[in-house]
Amino acid sequence: MRGPHNIVRLIRTGATLERTGAMEVVMDAFEVGPVLRGVLRGIVWPFRWLGYRGDETMPPAVRALTALGPAYIKFGQVLSTRPDVVGDELAVQLRVLQDKLPPFPVEEARAEVRRELGVSVDDTFSVFSDPVAAASLAQVHKATLRETGEDVAVKILRPGIERAFRRDIDAFYFAARVIEVFSPSYRRLRPMDVITHFEGVVMGELDLRLESSAAAEFAANTADDAGFSVPKIRWHLSGRRVMTLDWVDGIGAGDNAALDAAGLDRRALADRVLKLFLNHALRDGYFHGDMHQGNLKIARDGTIIAYDFGIMGRIDEYTRRVYAEILFGFIRKDYQRVAEVHFEAGYVPPHMDVDEFARALRAVGEPIFGMDASRISMGRLLAYLFEVTERFGMETRTELILLQRTMVVVEGVARSLDPHMNIWQSAKPVVTDYVSKSIGPRALLDDLRRTALVLARFGPQLPRLAEDALIRLNNPPPPPKPQRRRARAAWAGLGASVVAVLWALTEVL
Repeated sequence: MRGPHNIVRLIRTGATLERTGAMEVVMDAFEVGPVLRGVLRGIVWPFRWLGYRGDETMPPAVRALTALGPAYIKFGQVLSTRPDVVGDELAVQLRVLQDKLPPFPVEEARAEVRRELGVSVDDTFSVFSDPVAAASLAQVHKATLRETGEDVAVKILRPGIERAFRRDIDAFYFAARVIEVFSPSYRRLRPMDVITHFEGVVMGELDLRLESSAAAEFAANTADDAGFSVPKIRWHLSGRRVMTLDWVDGIGAGDNAALDAAGLDRRALADRVLKLFLNHALRDGYFHGDMHQGNLKIARDGTIIAYDFGIMGRIDEYTRRVYAEILFGFIRKDYQRVAEVHFEAGYVPPHMDVDEFARALRAVGEPIFGMDASRISMGRLLAYLFEVTERFGMETRTELILLQRTMVVVEGVARSLDPHMNIWQSAKPVVTDYVSKSIGPRALLDDLRRTALVLARFGPQLPRLAEDALIRLNNPPPPPKPQRRRARAAWAGLGASVVAVLWALTEVL
């Protein structure tokens, strides 16, 4: 139900931030000016009593987000990876949201295993621990298989989580509709499409069978990646609300003190995290879409272990090439080419000035080259990027939302491990290798080969298809009178498309 009743939900969001003291913390973190600060406080203050009280033992921001529900917790998890945006103190506080939320009782977890898998916990496991990690959607228990003595991790969805998420999503849809109606300048950001994309991603997380499948595919893709590991899924003990996988010991990727005590090289880890993500996105077109510290562990030998595969991203070959060309252009400081790629891909409206766009991109790229991450204000950089997208009428690309968001998260993880890293130096070898293999004459020949294979599969059917097409052309069914003009236009358009395709093939061959 996306009706006006969601106004109460949105008002309660602001009221909860105010009641818990999080409003001031958030405004300080984002450096909100005194005028806007006063306006926001003035709007929210009368409704303060509507806000949730939350757990008073928690810091204000964590207290507010946990009280508001799982969708808000997801947002806090993203911010926890960006100390350069929200500040070190708030980022550290928000990391609690990654895997240290209040758990639900172990008795409920045991009952959920029986309901979902049809087996008794005591008959299946010789040990079934209290929760060892609890996040927004699920919690994890360490268990030992009675039959083999092997240690496994059992992930169980929170009771009632589907209804809680639906409530939050409905409020977000309402807010997005309000933005589209009352703020035309923000329509280019396509808020309704963004929320639809977010809903699809999250609802996929609420079926652990899909997560098990994603983990298996991800493990197959990354089997040869040195220094990276994915735990094995135990399919016979996995279902829609329960998932079982191998237990692997390691240090949390956000625990720098423990990493240092173990003698691990955090600079090398930061470099590898970024390179792994780019390899997965560009090489495989399939990447971990929630790669924050809470979903990464570091083994004693330095191997990076990934968990939680509920959010996975997939991008097609064409989008990968566009993304790689943009990154490659930035690495080479070829802002003109970066601008041209944006226009060629349709990311910028064609009536805009490509040279002006290139100049704006230079203003984005130049300040961050040759500088370590500790000297870059990501908050100011993101603010300027938003100004650039608004000035040039760039619409939100829903197919890139998860990729862009994950890139921000992964960069935040890398920077937390090594505050002085240069992301462009780390990215250069991966992007350069992909571009050399996927763009140019070699890639063109490979594309033609794959096209020929596809056409070959239809070879036996081509005579019949051609005959059917000729029959339809010679004996078209008479359309209703109002539609005849549109039908003629459609045939003309089809003819033009065929001519264009034939001309392109003659140019290529």
